[in-house]
Amino acid sequence: MYSENPCLGPSNDPSQLRWAGRDAQLYANTGNPGPRISSYWPHGQTEPRACDTDQLPGADTPDCAYVYGWNAAQHAYVAALDAYIDLDWTDADAERIPDDPTWWLDVEEANSWRNDRSLNVAALQGAAEYLESVGAEVGFYSTPRLWNRITGGTDAFASHPSWHAGARNEAHAKRRCSDAAFTGGELRMVQWIEDGLDANYRCP
Repeated sequence: MYSENPCLGPSNDPSQLRWAGRDAQLYANTGNPGPRISSYWPHGQTEPRACDTDQLPGADTPDCAYVYGWNAAQHAYVAALDAYIDLDWTDADAERIPDDPTWWLDVEEANSWRNDRSLNVAALQGAAEYLESVGAEVGFYSTPRLWNRITGGTDAFASHPSWHAGARNEAHAKRRCSDAAFTGGELRMVQWIEDGLDANYRCP
């Protein structure tokens, strides 16, 4: 979170976004490190929710976790918009990414999370609702095990699609399309690793 992938561009390396084309879907890390660890943790912010204000002091709250997720998603969105501008896919003064691509939010233990799963859910809600506020569809990338460990198996995102990682091969990915999605919504894709690279099967 709060770091741009140079493959997105602009950078000295070729833009994978250009290679993927205008119909590309986008992907962002998520997390909830809490106020003790993160230099990006909100303080004194009143929108979209009040966080650690004079009227409502306290930084380690569900509202602050929500604002943290909202701000991180906004940062990711601006980075992606800058890449679209750099590719001349939209105007230099554009405020929205053209055609409202789907965003996948990565939920994995490699990122920082709290023991209080309700705070993790709040951060994910903030991220998802920011992206929805700018017209994006939002899905979640994880595994059922990681989703349960990080969110407690919340059903707060039952209207959102899932992208499951962890299949052994393509045949296994196809079979796993019949699994229940960890969000409770639609299972869109299943991922496996082949020749050292991620491969994905789009479920019918």
